[in-house]
Order: sequence, then C-alpha cells, then structure tokens
Amino acid sequence: MRLKNMDKNELLPKLRHRLIVSCQALEHEPLHSPYIMSRMAVAAELGGAAAIRANSGADVAAIKQSVSLPVIGLKKRVCTDSEVYITPALPDVDELVSAGADAVALDATKRVRPGDLSLTEFYSQIRSKYPDLPLMADISDYEEGETALKLGFDLISTTLCGYTPYTKEKPLPNFELVQQLSKLPGIALVAEGGIWEPADLRRMFELGAYAAVVGTAITRPMEITRRFVKAITLDG
Repeated sequence: MRLKNMDKNELLPKLRHRLIVSCQALEHEPLHSPYIMSRMAVAAELGGAAAIRANSGADVAAIKQSVSLPVIGLKKRVCTDSEVYITPALPDVDELVSAGADAVALDATKRVRPGDLSLTEFYSQIRSKYPDLPLMADISDYEEGETALKLGFDLISTTLCGYTPYTKEKPLPNFELVQQLSKLPGIALVAEGGIWEPADLRRMFELGAYAAVVGTAITRPMEITRRFVKAITLDG
C-alpha cells in the first residue's frame, strides 16, 4: 500500500472529472469505527472512486493502510467559541497530517474560527507550518469560493452550502452555485452536497465541476434506508 503523502501536482490530476467518496460515520452513528470506514473505502476503491474523504486521524490512518487512493482528511469537532466544526484549528490539521492525509479539508466560510481567528489568519498558520500541503476549502456560497481561491486553496468544495445560517434555504444539490463558481479562472471546483443520483453527478460535471464528492448516497446505509422508507406509499 502507498503511504507516502502526495503533493498538489500529483494529487489534482488524479481527481479531474472523477468521483471522491466520503467515508464518514460520527460517534452516534452505527457504523462509527476506523475499521468499518476502511472497509467502506476499499469498497469505494473497487467501485472506481478516485479518492476518499475521511473524518479524524484514526479513520485516515486506517484507510491509508487499506487503499492506494489519496485520502482527503478532515476533523469534525464541536467548539464552544465558534460555529466552525470542520478542522477548526491547527492541532486538527496536525492530527490529520500525522495520520497520513494527502490533503486536508477545512471550513472556509466567512465565520470566525476558534480563538477569534479569521480564515486568512488560519490559512496563514497552516501554510507557515505545511507549505506544500494540499488544502480543500469547504465553502457555502459564491463569495466564500472567490475568497478561498484568492487565498490559494488548491481545491474548493461546495460542502457547506445549506449548512450555514445564510445558505440553509438553498436547494441541494446546488447546481447554480457550481455553475457560477466553475467560471472562476484557475479554480479546481469540487461539487459536494445533496448528490443522490448518477444524473446529479453527471450534471455537476456538465456544469464545470473539476471533481465531485458523494457520501450519504453511497456510504450511509441508515440514511439510504430512511430515504426508501419515506418513498413507501400504500393504496387503500
């Protein structure tokens, strides 16, 4: 298995017009386990995924030992002084890098980070310590995508559309946002959020997405089951 971290020039070509599968299960979910997530990642690799998106150093390490795909790591953590919960602080980045993440995803919304840090300040912290680490910006609207691109993020993902107070009414998948952002020169745009059907995925690439992430529709059987149960209708 390949354990060496990738740099930007090696990673990005592997993702172009390809599918990234998110293998995540939080502590309250039945599949929460680094081992189970590593097997999910193996299944995704065998199915043709180009990369894995994974939560926590433990899951990243287990997945890196199990697949030859690049792993985009993030750390979900609730903070008392900020609404930001995806890789909110530098120690979270340290954990993911130590676990072998090939790239790190973090909240790149306009919200202030723990310790009252702005995104610009946090980005500078990371780049000072890890100048060559590929970074994915999880954004929720067009303005945040523009800002992340100007800062120098390597990948920009629509992950948080619908999850910030100012985008919670936006329909998912947000084809309009992907279409708008894809026109920014030099952007490597990752479509993520609400992609349930293969047709949704194809549409994202038609609109200019560089890559796309699908999670719940592939790796969360509890939510998949709920979706089918809701579709049941009985006559009479």
